[in-house]
Amino acid sequence: MDGHDDAALDDDRWRSAGDRIETLLESSSVGGAAARERAEQLVREVADLYGAGLERIVSLLDDVTIERLTGDDLVASLLLVHGLHPHDVTTRVRAALDSVRPYLGSHGGDVELLGIEDGVVRLELAGSCRTCPSSSVTLELAVEDAVRAAAPEITAIEVAAAEPESGSGVIAAESLFTRVHAAPEHPGSWVAVPELAQIGDGEVGGFSVARLPVLACRVGDDLFVYRDRCAACGGSMAGAVLHRRLGFPVGDAVLRCPLCGAHFDAVHAGARVDGDGHLEPLPVLLRSGALSVAIPAEVAG
Repeated sequence: MDGHDDAALDDDRWRSAGDRIETLLESSSVGGAAARERAEQLVREVADLYGAGLERIVSLLDDVTIERLTGDDLVASLLLVHGLHPHDVTTRVRAALDSVRPYLGSHGGDVELLGIEDGVVRLELAGSCRTCPSSSVTLELAVEDAVRAAAPEITAIEVAAAEPESGSGVIAAESLFTRVHAAPEHPGSWVAVPELAQIGDGEVGGFSVARLPVLACRVGDDLFVYRDRCAACGGSMAGAVLHRRLGFPVGDAVLRCPLCGAHFDAVHAGARVDGDGHLEPLPVLLRSGALSVAIPAEVAG
């Protein structure tokens, strides 16, 4: 296991720390109300002690270093708990949306913050998903995860759809966040895949993420990940390479299925350019310093 794997395990451990603490507090209730109260007081004393120490450390740091620290999910969460984070909730939510905007753009989508009131974040999502009905789910994953990671204190996210542009479809508001609101579980799981960072511009690579075969490619600075399944023949896309279509501008990138020859737009949600259908895009974000892919719930379990 390399350093990236160790870091991912550490992140998972600390994200569940609150649940473990609550379980220990519940178990202390066996000794009666007084035992529970003493246990809660102990937790408060320890938290206050470490909070005071963290505040002292932050006071000795320069602004550049503090900004670097806020880029780490664990450190940022500790700063938030102790009221030491340098940015207010609106600034953090805007930064979170900026972080996923390039991914939304690859689906022909965009997101704007309408406002935050009483812990409720109101967003407007717009864009064309003409050939990608699964985009609503992948956008949901990316936006929900980014916003909640940056602002864990929010209580809800409300979404409105922008007015449709002439001649294009829009992301319907009712199709967004439906899985998040309808089920207690998150609609998928984020899996760290640090190997994605090794893919260079114009390169294509195949990976197995949580036992799901995926295909990843990089176009310029942007990384795109798709389920490794051709929408035309149903076969694997292993061996596919990126092509630029004659007469198209720099940045155009098409994946050709090595089995049936179908072509898919690698930059715009995997839409097929020579027929109907599309590849299935998977969200990819930088989480806790490691590139991570969102795996659908039916695969992640």
